[in-house]
Amino acid sequence: MRPESLAVIGLGAIGGSIAWQARLAGVPRVVGYSPEPSDGAAAVKAAAVTEFADSAASAARACALVVLATPPHITLELIAHLAGVLPPGALLTDVASVKGCVMRRAAAAGLADRFAGAHPLAGTHGSGFAYARPDRLRGCVVYVCASGTPAGDAAARGVMSFWERTLEAAPVLIDAEVHDRQLAWTSHLPQAAASALAKTMADRRLGGVSYGAGARDTTRLAASSPELWVEILLENREAVGEALERLDETVRELRELLARGDAPGLKRYLAAAAAFRQGLER
Repeated sequence: MRPESLAVIGLGAIGGSIAWQARLAGVPRVVGYSPEPSDGAAAVKAAAVTEFADSAASAARACALVVLATPPHITLELIAHLAGVLPPGALLTDVASVKGCVMRRAAAAGLADRFAGAHPLAGTHGSGFAYARPDRLRGCVVYVCASGTPAGDAAARGVMSFWERTLEAAPVLIDAEVHDRQLAWTSHLPQAAASALAKTMADRRLGGVSYGAGARDTTRLAASSPELWVEILLENREAVGEALERLDETVRELRELLARGDAPGLKRYLAAAAAFRQGLER
């Protein structure tokens, strides 16, 4: 699917990249909207959009595919708000990293036949169009959730086709609740752990010059938007809580190895961690 017209609501790192890459892929009309004037101006300057709308509704009512690239609470509000303005046959999708609440809201708004949720695994700790890239989404895995109705399944296929054929990404169909449980481990736990590590270091009150590349690398995610992550962590708090309990156990295991002076056990612990991390690069 390569739509003749695309609306992207939210022109930050992900939304801006979607718009920009779609334009470069040949989508003739890309309408952007952002409540942040600086993001809109930057998107226009970069030719990532062909026009800038004055509201989310005006962007949506003129396009065949509408992408909500906004924080979760705004996404939920917009799904209900835009339900009555979508053109006949138009599809609506999103990019939020929690999917259960989004899919439930779409069904409640009467959009089960025209909505498919999506989540590209291409995030960054930065926010705003300054972090958009014309190739950020190329090759990334994109989870897509269908509503379960026959027409909703067709909508999901259309959204998957857009990601694959226009944005050169790799879409994967997944159940929304399965997605949220999985992302609690693969995305939300790493964010929470990085923030906890950064908070621990901050409480120690050592000067910034004290920290080298290791500290900077392991705490990179902690620089992400606190407002955004409050929403995500609370929305998925049950699954994230389970993951954090397991992390607590693993940290406790490390403390016990150190307390015993158990060099062989410590080596096995570190080797297992190293093998996992090395495997992510394959």
